[in-house]
Amino acid sequence: MRGILLTGTAAIALLGFAGLAHAEGELNIYNWGDYTSADMIKKFEQAHNVKVTITDYDSNDTALAKVRAGGHGFDIVVPSANYVPIWVKEGLLLEARPDQMENFKNVDPRWVDVPWDPGRHYSVPWQWGVTGIGVNSKVYGGDINTAAIFLDPPAELVGKINVAPEMNDVLFATIKYFGGNWCTDDKELLKKVRDKLVEAKAKWLAMDYSVTEKLPAGDYSAVYYWNGAIMRSRLTNADIKFGYPKEGYPIFMDSVAILKDAKNVENAKLFMNFIMDPENAAMISAFAKYANGIKGSEQFMPEEMKTAPELVVPAEYEKAGQFLESCSPEIVDLYSRIWTDVQK
Repeated sequence: MRGILLTGTAAIALLGFAGLAHAEGELNIYNWGDYTSADMIKKFEQAHNVKVTITDYDSNDTALAKVRAGGHGFDIVVPSANYVPIWVKEGLLLEARPDQMENFKNVDPRWVDVPWDPGRHYSVPWQWGVTGIGVNSKVYGGDINTAAIFLDPPAELVGKINVAPEMNDVLFATIKYFGGNWCTDDKELLKKVRDKLVEAKAKWLAMDYSVTEKLPAGDYSAVYYWNGAIMRSRLTNADIKFGYPKEGYPIFMDSVAILKDAKNVENAKLFMNFIMDPENAAMISAFAKYANGIKGSEQFMPEEMKTAPELVVPAEYEKAGQFLESCSPEIVDLYSRIWTDVQK
């Protein structure tokens, strides 16, 4: 998921390294904005003599719609766990069998036999994290381990809140706030969810992706957003604190997969294997500040990440986290209707 959306979506200049004009091959990666380590990409380019182009997107739905439309020219995409089954079902991904690659042995067992890709026939871990609360403690000093920060905000934060413009993350937290279960079709509960979100939105300032800039700068005093971006904000402004909604918060994992119509399949497979190397995985995490799912990468991590409150979940909040599983099409339709009302 999970930073800010970079401006411009084609061939980000950040990654156009000199000296590779005569590279033997190319690789076109379609990934979330501000989510890819330039140093890691440069290392891959130099190791394999492959020129990498990064194109960024702002949401799972954006990426899915673009690839469905065809003519995209991408080789790799990085969907979230609850979207991978959709990509597979629609025949958009190559069964690349990363489980047979040399570096697959480095994948943490926790992330091998996952429900969205059993045995990892299509994808490999990129990064994983949670959606939680970020608050400027100089503005508000109360309990921040609650979704009430954005659903029933205290007076100090009204008009100063940014909420991630992600339907699933927002609906998950709100459903849990009312004691419900994800993928519920309880009409009475969903009406409460809809009404609460419409009411709460009037107390928010924005729903955008500019957290790593605007939260530490003071443009926002509170956010419901992804933990890595909030950690990056804290490293700029020590007054930023992170909270885990005790009512329930979503856990996500984004995974690298090869598109069925990729033009550079072998280079894409090289990249898959490359990011399963612990040192390379650590470079990904060091940039975006999320965990990665690769054993042994911790020893290459910056010290600041080993004890970061955004990454080390307190024991009392561990059970409140839950993976965002894929809901049925009927329930997705219900949720989409609520989201349409919220966005009006």
